[in-house]
Amino acid sequence: MGKKSHQVLEKHLDTVESARQLKSLTHKVIAARLGCTRQPISKFFNGKPVSSELFIGVCDILDLNWQDIAGIQSLISETIEATPAEDITTLVTQLREQVKTDIENRCGTMRILDMSQPIGLNDIYTKVNILEKISGRSRKEIAELYKVGDLDGFERFNFGQVQQEKISGKEAVSKYGTLLILGKPGAGKTTFLKHLVIQCSQGKFQGDLVPFFITLKEFAEANRRLKLLDYLAKYVGYHNQGDFPSILNAGKALICLDGLDEVLATDTPRVIKEIESLVYQYPHNQYLMTCRIAAKEYTFAKFTEVEIADFDESQIKIFATNWFKEKPTKPEVFLSRIKNDQPIKELATNPLLLTLLCLVFEESGSFPGNRAALYKEGVDALLKKWDAKRGIQRDEVYQKLWSQRKEDLLSKLAWETFSQGEYFFKQDQAERCIGEYIRNLPGANTDEAALKLDSEAVLKSIESQHGLLVERAKNIYSFSHLTFQEYFAAREVIVVRQASDVALTELVSHLFDKRWREVFLLAVAMSPNGERLVRLIKQKIDNSLAADPQLQNYLQWLNRKATADSLDLSQQDQETIQKMFDYYVNHDPTLSRIFYLGLDLQYNLNLNLNLNLNLNLNLNLNRNLNRNLNLNRNLNRNLNLYLNLNRNLNRNLYRNLNLYLYLNRNLELAEKSYPQLYVALLELKKRLPEENISFEKFKSWWQANGADWSADFRKAMIEYRDIGHDWQFSEAQKALLEQYYFANQLLTKCLHQDCYVSPEVRQEIEENLLLAIAEIEDKES
Repeated sequence: MGKKSHQVLEKHLDTVESARQLKSLTHKVIAARLGCTRQPISKFFNGKPVSSELFIGVCDILDLNWQDIAGIQSLISETIEATPAEDITTLVTQLREQVKTDIENRCGTMRILDMSQPIGLNDIYTKVNILEKISGRSRKEIAELYKVGDLDGFERFNFGQVQQEKISGKEAVSKYGTLLILGKPGAGKTTFLKHLVIQCSQGKFQGDLVPFFITLKEFAEANRRLKLLDYLAKYVGYHNQGDFPSILNAGKALICLDGLDEVLATDTPRVIKEIESLVYQYPHNQYLMTCRIAAKEYTFAKFTEVEIADFDESQIKIFATNWFKEKPTKPEVFLSRIKNDQPIKELATNPLLLTLLCLVFEESGSFPGNRAALYKEGVDALLKKWDAKRGIQRDEVYQKLWSQRKEDLLSKLAWETFSQGEYFFKQDQAERCIGEYIRNLPGANTDEAALKLDSEAVLKSIESQHGLLVERAKNIYSFSHLTFQEYFAAREVIVVRQASDVALTELVSHLFDKRWREVFLLAVAMSPNGERLVRLIKQKIDNSLAADPQLQNYLQWLNRKATADSLDLSQQDQETIQKMFDYYVNHDPTLSRIFYLGLDLQYNLNLNLNLNLNLNLNLNLNRNLNRNLNLNRNLNRNLNLYLNLNRNLNRNLYRNLNLYLYLNRNLELAEKSYPQLYVALLELKKRLPEENISFEKFKSWWQANGADWSADFRKAMIEYRDIGHDWQFSEAQKALLEQYYFANQLLTKCLHQDCYVSPEVRQEIEENLLLAIAEIEDKES
């Protein structure tokens, strides 16, 4: 095929000259822009043939449609009719080769957020899943979105997700010829399109098509008069442009149009018209277009709408494995860390936020101790950085609502909903909250009808542009991640209300509600000075048991027991102790009180508690208990076993075998450390039947003697080890103790994250943990 040339039709000579004069351009200036001499420019304006490349270049400078000026439309139809079917395959091969370099350059790498250098897209790509029904359009009620009524039962990882079948991205593309792919910000829409285009270019997916990747924002801003068909044609080279319509007419193009939501409002009608015109004129090609959910109410008759699903655990694993495979940090370390941290794991369902987590983790091999700082970085990524890094400027629906005010607004909404126990809320509730906020901004329109319209626009804007709010079902919203609702609720107290006494007191009123745990951690972490808040928490904890004399006596026993064991421990073999403790030579009374409280709650109150109330003092209570504490735990297990034996005689024979096993172990320990206890246990063992007695005989013996034997065993433990007291707590007291235990656990976690609390205050609070009021007052006096 020879080199193409075009000339200005005689009827358009005045048009091109008028356009030149309107722009005040000389032939010399135009020639300089195109890198040629003035001679071909003069030929252009005189209606003489010039090269296709130069012809189109001059028309671009003059903002004229080159096809109209050259009368090319009629020639295209003639070309289509004249192109034999057998030549299409050859033409496809030529054009695929022509666009290959451009595809590799524009789609082969990616650089997100604070990446120091680009990364190969194929090195990191993780397959996407597609929802064939848009989740936010389901007509579900709020009750249906809750799996359970209490946050402790939530599967945070799947928070707000309506269960439906998913298909792979490639399956969706193969199933539907023309797709509008919707997704949240950072969901991986662009990456998916680029992957498909590269796969097509490499012959691994739809290798008989010519692939095109068009950023709609770039098209919209390239030339306000340019046709989409012309914009596509420039990627096949000027000498092939006359053949390009033949490919489209034969349905041999994969046309990927990325980022409809990124087109400014002034350009949107024209861009939509161009897309619809192209699809209507050449309907047999594969068209894929991406757009953020809730960006605008688009209606494309030819497009099937689907939604990119959040990442599931297998996708997170694949992404992390790819990310860390050539790096010092092992992917298993990263995956293990997020597995054990549900709030962080939630964020990993969004590919953009997962990338952020990988970047942060790669830097230090861990996540920062200040969780609030990590979540703040995630919010900034969605609120500011994601668009800014790509040069995207969006239409602001409400000019006075700049980013900090958006954060303040989200904080207000988070506090209002979270404090009411609402994780999902109606659209009108969100709009009312938004309206209350924006009505107080300078120059705000307070007309109720206008305010309602503004509130709705702001809600949709935050959803589509930032993805921090999500429509879970028709007119029902939530924060995109429960983690963000908790973060913004804490921010309302500390940043918006500036940690006022009223705000802190209101927060502390929720101390014993387990669903507020993350909010407390975040509030302490983001406080410029967290001392007032941790003192209020400590005061609230102490006061919860202050009015109950029996529980105060119990705490005094706890301290007495801890102090006694601290003295005992100093008599142990120092070399053995040094191996077992990374930090301590002498046992810490605070840790001992924690241990005995957890021990008593678990074994005497039959509560299933986590004993690892870790003060972050390099001591793991579950692994590194010294011989003394192991002895007490075994003794308590014995007691619990004996007491249960009266109620469970018809259970397996191993029950009474375990009794002998535990008792023999305790005798060994007691013989070395507690001679009086050893004698008492030996006497108790002598009173038991022989170990090889049948279960029926043991059962008969126990029915006759078990109550007295158990009472004497308890008496020995109380006398020689000061454990095994029959406290006879009421159910209400048990609930108070459990609440007290978990609140102390939360307080220690608050203190030993990365937060601003002086060493003196930390030490004071730790030394007073689990002490009775009288003992705290004695220490202060």
